[in-house]
Amino acid sequence: MSGSVLIPTGTFHEVREAAGLAARHATAADHTRRLPDKVVEALVAVGFARHFVPVRWGGRSGGFVELLDAVSAVGEGCTSAAWIAAVTAGAARMGVYLPEEGQRELWSAGADTVIAGALNPTGRALPADGGWQLTGEWPLVSGVDFADWTLVCALVPQGERQVARFFAVPRRDYRVADTWFNVGLRATGSNTLVVDGVFVPAHRSVARDDIWQGRAVGSDARCHTARLRTVSGTLFAAPALGAARAAARAWSARMSGKPGNGRPAPRDDPWVRGVLARSEGEIESAALLLDRAARTGDDGPGSESERIRAPRDCALAVDQLVDAVERLFRTAGSGAQAQDDPLQRVWRDVHCVASHIALRFETAGGAYGGHLLGAAG
Repeated sequence: MSGSVLIPTGTFHEVREAAGLAARHATAADHTRRLPDKVVEALVAVGFARHFVPVRWGGRSGGFVELLDAVSAVGEGCTSAAWIAAVTAGAARMGVYLPEEGQRELWSAGADTVIAGALNPTGRALPADGGWQLTGEWPLVSGVDFADWTLVCALVPQGERQVARFFAVPRRDYRVADTWFNVGLRATGSNTLVVDGVFVPAHRSVARDDIWQGRAVGSDARCHTARLRTVSGTLFAAPALGAARAAARAWSARMSGKPGNGRPAPRDDPWVRGVLARSEGEIESAALLLDRAARTGDDGPGSESERIRAPRDCALAVDQLVDAVERLFRTAGSGAQAQDDPLQRVWRDVHCVASHIALRFETAGGAYGGHLLGAAG
């Protein structure tokens, strides 16, 4: 993948073409538990891997609003493909926090290098001459099968306590265990990454707190200096937005059949109109919330209130998307429960997206509520 020809980021028309390709393979990918190579190649070709790569390494230093639009467009075709588009863009963004030499090595083959990320510190690293000795297993690493590099988090000793650091590991230094048998997002291939005592030089490691706080190396672009908690929800929620739009489209097509059994034509049925109107309203409301959160990432530091509000907006938006898809699925009839029906696949996928820790309202909303109470006091 890293040897692909470098091309400018695709136009929105090209993103739509990639979405159409992903849609045509969505059912088969759901069964095989991974995206076809041609879909992955299309996502790379239109620029997702390079979206946040610094300009000096051949990337775009792109924005969060345009990524939200592009990822959600792919999500209308296949939620899993959209998830891969979002998380590979987000993982590449983390590369800018490495020391300069580490960045040079990471993108030595070009800005289209595909990077996967493992955020939980389930590994261990011990100091070694000139770097670290890394060992561990990281489950749920989306896209690990076709990534060129991974950025994994591990605990390292620091005095009497342990702190978290990220380590950039090339494909040759890890193996993949086939462990992804999930109810939703099946085609993401979120398997387990295994590292067995690999040496990682110091220039390929960075403290987790530097990533969390946006302490970029060699870049002052807003997409790199934004705090991770402010912007991560947008990346994870964008696939669900596209999926919900696809669900509304599939439901409408199902309901546009001929009337029968004494029922009026669907367009004349108040119940049908009400279900669609409410669901579309929730989807549109979620889109507005996600757009505001993305603009918080693009517009500059802003206030503390805006930075804490963005995760709340993303969590609330995903709750609304789940409600909309749940209503559409429950009212579509038993036919929508067929194994290959797109509506049931979207229903599974959206619930899976919503379970991500960055999108749980109890956490994101609670932090914002605490901020409001503190300001009121």
